[in-house]
Amino acid sequence: MSARCLILPAILALALWSVAAHGQSPELSEALDRFAELYAQGSYKEALPVAKEAVRLSEQEFGDKHQTTATALNELGVAYKVLGLYDEAEAVYKQSLAIREDILGPDHLAVALSLNNLAQLYLTQGRYTEAEPLYRRALAISENALPSEDPDVAASIDALAGLYYEQGKYAEAEPLLKQALAIREKALGPEHPDFALTLNNLAELYRVQGRYADAEPLQKQALAIREKALGPEHPDVAESLNNLALLDHVQGRYAEAEPVYKRALAIWEKTLGPEHPRVAIILSNLAELYNLQDRYAEAQPLHKRAVAILEKALGPEHPSLASTLNNLAELYYAQGRYAEAEPVYKRALAIAEKAFGSEHQKVAAALGNLARLYHAQGRYAEAEPLYNRLVAIEEKTLGPEHPDFASTLNNLAELYRALGRYAEAEPLHKQALAIREKALGPEHPDVAQSLNNLALLYHLQRKYRKAYPLYRRALRIIENALPTDHPDVAGYLNNAAALYLALGKYEEAEPLCRRALAISEKRPGQASLNVAMAESLLGLLYQAQGRYAEAEPLHLKALASWERVLVGVKGDAPLPELCAFTLRSTKQQFDIEHAEIGLILAIFAGCLEAEGDRAIARGNSALAESRYTEATGILKRYSNMLMMTGDPNTAREVNALLEQIRAERAKKKSKQ
Repeated sequence: MSARCLILPAILALALWSVAAHGQSPELSEALDRFAELYAQGSYKEALPVAKEAVRLSEQEFGDKHQTTATALNELGVAYKVLGLYDEAEAVYKQSLAIREDILGPDHLAVALSLNNLAQLYLTQGRYTEAEPLYRRALAISENALPSEDPDVAASIDALAGLYYEQGKYAEAEPLLKQALAIREKALGPEHPDFALTLNNLAELYRVQGRYADAEPLQKQALAIREKALGPEHPDVAESLNNLALLDHVQGRYAEAEPVYKRALAIWEKTLGPEHPRVAIILSNLAELYNLQDRYAEAQPLHKRAVAILEKALGPEHPSLASTLNNLAELYYAQGRYAEAEPVYKRALAIAEKAFGSEHQKVAAALGNLARLYHAQGRYAEAEPLYNRLVAIEEKTLGPEHPDFASTLNNLAELYRALGRYAEAEPLHKQALAIREKALGPEHPDVAQSLNNLALLYHLQRKYRKAYPLYRRALRIIENALPTDHPDVAGYLNNAAALYLALGKYEEAEPLCRRALAISEKRPGQASLNVAMAESLLGLLYQAQGRYAEAEPLHLKALASWERVLVGVKGDAPLPELCAFTLRSTKQQFDIEHAEIGLILAIFAGCLEAEGDRAIARGNSALAESRYTEATGILKRYSNMLMMTGDPNTAREVNALLEQIRAERAKKKSKQ
């Protein structure tokens, strides 16, 4: 089951327009200028009282129905929104809108500004059905008041596309962004920063659809424009660098992503200050990059610094903090530090529920992370109601065709698979696959994930003919979408190889195992689990072919790899505890059931027993006895592990196998 960890792209900035009144006092001008300065610095808490003072001064000088007062109220709304005070922001945005409509008429461009700002507030809150008519009305005002190719029309089109982006309506967002791009190119020229902004937004749209080859040249073009027009150390250059690094990041090009993230971080720290909230974005992304490479000691201080920045700038209950806390919890989760992850996930959930209510998409995301934690711990009875609540929220807020809803269906199906409830898992996997194919296209990596998981479900039920074409298609998609040495490719290779092995297609299985092993040994991060799986499968393959001399060292290496995975950061924890952790981790990350891990151990024991038989045939009874002792030792060890991890049924099966080996040994000894 894949993690849904937030990586923050910078996308869609809507400019704030300000109209100065003739004859306003120096105090009011100073307050408005001071607000703009503090806001640009990211000093939002300090900016709020300044915005309130500007409203007070404007009402004192011009009254509460003046355009300057509307402007001051708009800026107060901006301050409230960025601090997560959404109810307060909505009230003043509506007050500003009413003043402008009353003074300027319903079709004035300043009214369009107020409509856009109120719509963006609703967008942030996930109130999409309320946001859309406001965006559309703002666009209609702009189109009626301005020439069709005016840059401000493009800004309104861009904003509406942002709504569709958030809703997962990518097919509707793309033509709007292309229209905005054409307008800006004609009106402003291909080297204008606003043209670069729309390039960035279109590239981000392509990225979330897995269209990396389409996204990358647009991001590079946006970066080049901004560097030339704004200088190499402008904050907008850092935004392009962040998003370009993110493209490398999601494709597993970690070495390429890291220096780009670091350059973006250096620019924002220098231009905005080391405690600006935007710095937290880069810190979270860079830390997540380290997470994927098992560089946890480097990731943790970055995650904690990002949390500290947001707590200081925005307060300990700001909605943006929930996402950053989630990333910190993901670090703990990746290391198996579940006891530390749980309270952080719960705090993120509490923040989201307080800010957005109980049925918001960001609440759903926090629920999903907590459910995934319980799932990984085998706390299925606690995970299932969270997943079901998550399904209900997302179906209502996002709709039944959104890619995020498909991810939730996938995760619930994986829970049912782990519980052996295959009949309930299958329709969910099929529904998730259909949604993803429609929303993301048939070649997206998430489509490959759904195909793989559905194939695995069939595989576990020995429905090999159904699993075979799904594994093949999943592998083809992932190999086309990602670099050939990406860790995820190794996982897909292992799964396909396991099926070929079950089908006796040894010649097809072996090159897949070898490729998976080569990738996993080369790449950090998730590779340790892939190494263990590839070694196990290759050992089983050789054993099935009677190549015992080649199988035995691979089995030994595989067992050592599994133990390294188990130990992780747990040091010298007792074997049963390590086993419990491994069983959970491997099942989550490689879809291996408890019994299947046992099968690997049991077959290894069988390999040793076969070697013992061969030793007897050669007259080497000492070697035979050594092999039998080693085989029974492995099985005893696994039986104890199963009893400690709450799987007594499989433990009884292993004990039965032990008795069988003992009986066979007794027979062979009597014949010697």
